[in-house]
Amino acid sequence: MLIEGRHFLPGADPESLGHKALAVNLSDLAAMGAAPRWVMLALALPAADERWLAGFAQGFFALAERYGVDLVGGDTTRGPLLTICVTALGEVPSGVALYRAGARPGDDIWVSGELGGAALALARPELAAVAARLHRPEPRVELGERLRGLARAAIDVSDGLAGDLGHILERSQVGAVVEYGRIPRPAAFEKFREIERDCVLSGGDDYELLFTAAQPQRHEIEALGLELKIALTRIGAIQSNASAGAAKLVVLDAAGKPVAHRGGFDHFASG
Repeated sequence: MLIEGRHFLPGADPESLGHKALAVNLSDLAAMGAAPRWVMLALALPAADERWLAGFAQGFFALAERYGVDLVGGDTTRGPLLTICVTALGEVPSGVALYRAGARPGDDIWVSGELGGAALALARPELAAVAARLHRPEPRVELGERLRGLARAAIDVSDGLAGDLGHILERSQVGAVVEYGRIPRPAAFEKFREIERDCVLSGGDDYELLFTAAQPQRHEIEALGLELKIALTRIGAIQSNASAGAAKLVVLDAAGKPVAHRGGFDHFASG
């Protein structure tokens, strides 16, 4: 569910909003290794604005067509705030779905793409270099499907690296050590070091895939990234609860010292 003023600003571009409303749901399916098939859409609108609806539909259905997704139902009603609710359904072969509970001590921790760009775009709306990361995220659908049999646990980074990795750690009952210097981030942070760490560790809305895999899978995962032309970066390792210490997630700086971090946000947005 996306609510005006909470997940997007009033006056947001309707085409980009249509794209994002579907993209964030396809990202959830990708995080489970599922192929998207169908979608339902419900809208609450303050008024019937044909121009807005045309733009929204263009962004929504262009992405749906790319992935062969059919709109099969939904609802519309009048409401005080523009509210968008999408339910996406997909298919995955029995026994190979990716869950949050599959991480094991010794697993590598991987992330696709770059992190922190969407949070930087929210903090600095004038930066065209990262604006698309916030307004038009790219769901990693094909990557998610190809990770079947390779990854042990996965999640999409919607609420921030620290928060979303924390979900995997909690469900898998393990800890983790992440090297901050390994985390891929946009070059635009070179001019905004003062907010970089919060954006990279706790900023949401990146919708990249965060996953764990056994060490023998490294070569195959690296080859998959090259094939799909998606950067896949190994940023740390899963630990047993005992070896991870009191904190389930430990983030280390270049000197090997722990970095303070906070949990993620509910779609790092206004409000």
